[in-house]
Amino acid sequence: MKKNLAEFIGTFWLVLGGCGSAVLAAGFPEVGIGLVGVSLAFGLTVLTIVYSLGHISGAHLNPAVTFGLWAGGRFSGKEILPYVISQILGGITAAAVLYVIATGNGSGIGDFAANGYGEHSPGGYSLLAALVTEFVMTFMFLIVILGATDEKAPKGFAGLAIGLALTLIHLISIPVTNTSVNPARSISQAIFVGDWALAQLWLFVLIPIVAAMVAGAVYKYLGKG
Repeated sequence: MKKNLAEFIGTFWLVLGGCGSAVLAAGFPEVGIGLVGVSLAFGLTVLTIVYSLGHISGAHLNPAVTFGLWAGGRFSGKEILPYVISQILGGITAAAVLYVIATGNGSGIGDFAANGYGEHSPGGYSLLAALVTEFVMTFMFLIVILGATDEKAPKGFAGLAIGLALTLIHLISIPVTNTSVNPARSISQAIFVGDWALAQLWLFVLIPIVAAMVAGAVYKYLGKG
């Protein structure tokens, strides 16, 4: 139960910090933090949770990470469902808090930092471009996670490597899909946007999980011998 609560809190912080920066601060007149600021916010949420709660649950904060660690032989299959449920609930709770804050000045929520492709991509990128982006970014994210947490890796630096990797991923892919690489993050925002966000949600649930599992299998092979 402690592990599940840690995943709930960690994913709550990731969604509130990352999506909150996008919704509230990215375009704030004159002093908005922009795409670089949002990218850093996502990376900082992971970095801070890895060092604060990682020793309790491993700080997955992401169903794709949980599946990827399982595929890489680092996580028990019987714990997948409780972790994923905790992550999704944490994300939805954060989105609810963000909804209350974002509408506190009478504004609508707009796209609410939801993920999308085609006309709902920030840069108008196609379904294929979105699919390739989410696959490659999630694949590389898991490679970094698996490598940084390997018993042969330098100790104490995993959180830094993982947080910076997520920052880099957002710097690359926000224009394409608003960056998911995390089904819990995508589900939480899509629920509040509804309509197109729910219709396109399949990509941001399926592709990161598939990519993460492929990465898990690849790293497991690389680590042999």
